[in-house]
Amino acid sequence: MEAKPSKKDLYTSYLLINPKEASLFDIFSVLFSRNVKKRKFIESSLEELESFLYRLLIVISALIQKFLLKLSMPMAMIGRTIVFLLNFFYINGGFFGLIRNIMQVRVVIPDKKAATYLSFVGFTDTRMELDINIKYGNAMYYPALSIMACKAAYNNAAYNQALIEGQWKMEFLGYKDYWNDFLGRADTQVVMFRDKSVDHDTIVVCFRGTQPFNSEDWCSDVDLSWYEFPHIGKVHSGFLKALGMQNNAGWAQQVDHDSAHPPRRAPLAYYDIRDTLRYLLQQDPEAKFIVTGHSLGGALAILFPGILFYHDEELLLERMEGVYTFGQPRVGDEAFGQYMEENFRKNRIEYYRYVYCNDMVPRIPSDGLFKHFGTCVYYNSQYQASIVEEEPYKNYLSIWGSIDMRRNAIYELIRSFIMLTKYGADYKEGWPLFFIRIFGLMIPGIPAHCAQDYVNSTRLGSLRHLHLHPFHHKKNRS
Repeated sequence: MEAKPSKKDLYTSYLLINPKEASLFDIFSVLFSRNVKKRKFIESSLEELESFLYRLLIVISALIQKFLLKLSMPMAMIGRTIVFLLNFFYINGGFFGLIRNIMQVRVVIPDKKAATYLSFVGFTDTRMELDINIKYGNAMYYPALSIMACKAAYNNAAYNQALIEGQWKMEFLGYKDYWNDFLGRADTQVVMFRDKSVDHDTIVVCFRGTQPFNSEDWCSDVDLSWYEFPHIGKVHSGFLKALGMQNNAGWAQQVDHDSAHPPRRAPLAYYDIRDTLRYLLQQDPEAKFIVTGHSLGGALAILFPGILFYHDEELLLERMEGVYTFGQPRVGDEAFGQYMEENFRKNRIEYYRYVYCNDMVPRIPSDGLFKHFGTCVYYNSQYQASIVEEEPYKNYLSIWGSIDMRRNAIYELIRSFIMLTKYGADYKEGWPLFFIRIFGLMIPGIPAHCAQDYVNSTRLGSLRHLHLHPFHHKKNRS
């Protein structure tokens, strides 16, 4: 029997933070000792961490995660209750419709698997139609299609199928739950569909983002854990695990079915998507694909080509047109960024990272270790776009940034009352988003992470010539 690989065979070094069982004393003691081996909540190949700033960031990350984990059950219960009530009123025609249905004894109970059942994110922006002014060939077509797909991915499979086939008139390829070997459950969702006409054939792979009431998703966003791979760099461990890294086989070329404990009840995201794309691309020599995601989904979207590079998947890399992420957190260190940019250039693949104003998620985890890369398209609160190396106030915990973020939060709340008058019915903001904007006065940057402003940015943004990139018509397919 072939021996199982050791950790040294899978990655060169690692640092994993698990503050769930750690005491506050154990967490704060990191500040006063460079020896991380002594810390019960840190598993690492390193003996010491010299940088006090880095240790301080670990303490902050661990405290935030511990706080979020304490709120895990109440957050989930509150989330389920809010979503059910929103759907209950929605499907019964609002408050007055519910009163009428009660009087007529015809109250409708929402079905969570129905195409009409919306997620909380779905209620913050109920738009379904694509912008008719942005068609294939337009510079904003891929980003505009991508953000609408990202928004849809927060809803269930039936909703996505009805939307893609009914409203968008495209081919629905599936909505799947994918396994996380380290959590022992399926917690990654992906929707795939096909936009095909006489002049193009584009497959879209869209990773679902952070669930608003899922504390573990938010913990992943602020976590500083990483694995280091030879010739690649350090990569965020939580995102790797969600993408389909194998517990005892790392990023082996194929899935090791014998190493799963507990046994997998769903496929691993990267491998299943890769194999699906291989089949579809082999069936049509003209087909190509793009990858997209919002929030956590954006992190998985940019890591997906990273593993394709690692495995040298020639067919997929030849047909990959671009990656479009929205509100994406940082995913790796500077070495990883250089590795990705070099391979994007080599394979002539576009990568655009969209950031709306004071969105908090692109500013985490701290850039003490993790670094952004690629082309950043930044939209301010008036939806004016610019290309920047890094979004303003690149770290969320910025003193000057907190002042500007609160000022913008006030402006965005006021702006929500005039969007309907200024731009029309498609830009009306509902009550769920209004309450999020109120909450954003206390914790700025959360409302700016909502899909509403990213959809508005792609439709109202001033930079329409953005995607005239030298790689845009890059591939000569014979």
